[in-house]
Amino acid sequence: MTVQEIREKAVESLRNSQLRDFPEQIRTASLDTDILISQILQKDRTWILFHRTTPVSKDDEEKIFSAIEKRKSGLPIAYITGHKEFFALDFLVTPKVLIPKPDTELLVEQVLSEIERRNSPVSLCDMCAGSGCVGISVLKNAGSSVSSAVFADISVDALEICRKNAARILGNERKKPEISFVPTNLFSDVVAGFDVIATNPPYVPSSVARALLEDGRSEPILALDGDVDENGESSGTDDGLSLISRLVPESYGHLFHGGALLMETGEYNAQETAALFEKAGFSCVRIENDMNGMMRNVIGFKK
Repeated sequence: MTVQEIREKAVESLRNSQLRDFPEQIRTASLDTDILISQILQKDRTWILFHRTTPVSKDDEEKIFSAIEKRKSGLPIAYITGHKEFFALDFLVTPKVLIPKPDTELLVEQVLSEIERRNSPVSLCDMCAGSGCVGISVLKNAGSSVSSAVFADISVDALEICRKNAARILGNERKKPEISFVPTNLFSDVVAGFDVIATNPPYVPSSVARALLEDGRSEPILALDGDVDENGESSGTDDGLSLISRLVPESYGHLFHGGALLMETGEYNAQETAALFEKAGFSCVRIENDMNGMMRNVIGFKK
């Protein structure tokens, strides 16, 4: 089969699959197909456009349709290709970590602004680090303005992906800060203090998190469900605040005076999270909106 024949068959297969129950995925059928063909053939989309009559080997043809079948099950493109671009960097991703989202780039921008306004290098913690997309993006762009960084997550599997991303993206940096990876339940095994804590914790209400996963996206519930107690069990609430209510005061205790906590909470509970910041003792607490005008991040400072 030629490139064009495979492309047409793959797009039609996606559009006629069970994905018809998920309109957004139907709309991306052509784009998804092009991405998968590009990844398997190791060619860009421009090449595909101008080589439509080029024959494809049987082996590559089988790989393409195998990938299409995975996509038809609802598995995101990033999990199929193993890669996701975030903040103009290429991150490795697996179903062990949450796929980096464009909205979270705002958190990186705000952390960079906070670091820039300080007169000396800062110590940074990326709590609930997952793939490491937040902290690694900060380190890649902040240069020597970060003296040390801790990536912390309860998932050992996630930290392994984080470690690989740090090695790939920061490995050749001339002035790379001291970096450590800590498996921990929030700050239970973190002993250091920090100037800046950045975090994109699980904050989605439990019922919403489970509904989101019904489309087969296979993202880890551990990284989404904010309604878990200190033992990882259901808290019995459904507001996405159970984990955050522990994380905020623990963060306060691990910040130096004048230190900043920057947290993504999304539209689900930003106002309630801001109240938790103030209750824990943070000052100058503010909510930042994303590019769509939705409440996204909460920022506060230790007095």
